[in-house]
Amino acid sequence: MIQKLPVQERRIVYKHVDEEGYTNDIECYLKNGGYEVMKKAYQAQPEDLRQEVLNSGLKGRGGAGFPTGMKWKFVDHKSGKPIYLICNADESEPGTFKDRQLIYQDPHQLIEGMMISAFANNCAQAFIYIRGEFINGARILENAIEEARAKNFLGDDVLGSGYSCEITVCRGAGAYICGEETGLIESLEGKRGYPRVKPPYFPAVLGLYQCPTIVNNVETLCQVKHVIDMGGDEFAKIGVKGDSGTHIWGVSGHVQRPGYYEIEAGACTFGDLLHDFCGGPLPGRQFKALIPGGSSTKVLKWGEKFKVKHPNDGQEYEWGVEDIPLDAISIGLCGTFLGTGGSIVMDDSTDMLEALANLNAFYGHESCGQCTPCREGSLWLEKLSGRMTSGKARPEDVPLLKDIADQVAGRTICAHGEAVAWPVQSAVPKFQDEYLDKISKQASGQRYNPAGYPLI
Repeated sequence: MIQKLPVQERRIVYKHVDEEGYTNDIECYLKNGGYEVMKKAYQAQPEDLRQEVLNSGLKGRGGAGFPTGMKWKFVDHKSGKPIYLICNADESEPGTFKDRQLIYQDPHQLIEGMMISAFANNCAQAFIYIRGEFINGARILENAIEEARAKNFLGDDVLGSGYSCEITVCRGAGAYICGEETGLIESLEGKRGYPRVKPPYFPAVLGLYQCPTIVNNVETLCQVKHVIDMGGDEFAKIGVKGDSGTHIWGVSGHVQRPGYYEIEAGACTFGDLLHDFCGGPLPGRQFKALIPGGSSTKVLKWGEKFKVKHPNDGQEYEWGVEDIPLDAISIGLCGTFLGTGGSIVMDDSTDMLEALANLNAFYGHESCGQCTPCREGSLWLEKLSGRMTSGKARPEDVPLLKDIADQVAGRTICAHGEAVAWPVQSAVPKFQDEYLDKISKQASGQRYNPAGYPLI
């Protein structure tokens, strides 16, 4: 089933990222063919552009993986209400750092993608909601917007088409919950970032200012440019059935060459990514665990096996973690998610209980507090795992961790409940022996050392 191609990147969105001599100003962008696709798009009908995106099979690259064309299709383009486009540039998922590279190194690609998307959906106003910590990123985008306006690529009567659209940059305040689209919309309206109840508050129907709203993330909007350039049917030929295009993998943790890699969906495996691209584990170490798509996705234990029947070819496979193809369908068959592509690698020097406690502390801090199961459960998990790492745990605390997580997942307004629960639900069954071993050693006054490496 997997396309066994030579292990190499296929840079489409990242074509100019890290390219020698490439700068983020508009003159460099124009010299490299910038805004030519937009000129082509503005000669077409908006509904034809929407159909191209639907035909492409492009899925959102912000974590949820919802089909972009379908999201656009849900918008009532004849309602008479204003339609808003929002670029989600919050990128607050731990382990994720792909969008910021586009913002810092190729901001005009994002603006071009947004202006094509805005035209396709009859939007007169677009927003970039950027994470508060990306101070320089916000400045770069504001400068790029002014450069584009001076060349008539946005503003009034864009390219003499009679179409007008503005883009406004809005900085968030560093809240993880505002990466959720309805929490983002509340924040953009000047309110506390509480996610909305869906239904009825689906953004496509009742979004910003209770008007139809499209929320896509940075990479998705950049991909739109290439969909229109290639044509939806041609774009759909890249990748695998059900997951077209490329994915940007941001690899951090215990590998020799951490970084970001743009790879055609399904073209290689996690083993290829971590060994061929990232250089393998650190000298003398072995891989132990992998969080594949940002910290909220379920952890994979190195060495575990998965028996799957793949829907694309009907064949049965037995995969180790290193054999899993890098596409959303294959990763989903193994009980976890592609998410944002932010892969966090842990080797055998990692104390898995400390790692879990670190995640629990983050999600406990970032819960908005609107839903009782998440507000209370996230703090209970933080407190319990903190107790376990400080040497005050009992053996029964290990199953208690999972029991608390089970009471959070599926019981909240937004997916933060799942973000809280999934790391615990996946890690406890896979590493409970290690947790119990640590608790036992702490109880006898020993210092826990998972792999026997010299303790610092």
